[in-house]
Amino acid sequence: MAVVHFITSTGDRRSIEIDPGQSLMQLATANLVPGIEASCGGYCSCATCHVYVDPAWADKLPPISEDENDLLDGAAAERLPNSRLSCQVKLTEDLDGISITIPDRQS
Repeated sequence: MAVVHFITSTGDRRSIEIDPGQSLMQLATANLVPGIEASCGGYCSCATCHVYVDPAWADKLPPISEDENDLLDGAAAERLPNSRLSCQVKLTEDLDGISITIPDRQS
């Protein structure tokens, strides 16, 4: 069983089993993880699913696309080197144990 650890802006932690093929955003919204608005529904046209990926996992993710990079520049919360849009991170068994922190605001 592979899991993702979500840490909210208040420090609450939830570990949720991965459904391979889903995005981080889909996993979070399906499990009512607070703090991810996902206004565009996962089409990489907003930045309301912005998350911070634990730096130890950053190299295990595919590179940021130009569209994702541009949207992250306009994210409501501070953009950090480990910022990603959760709609663009597809889950695989290889991500077992990844830790994701949700910013204090999305819009």
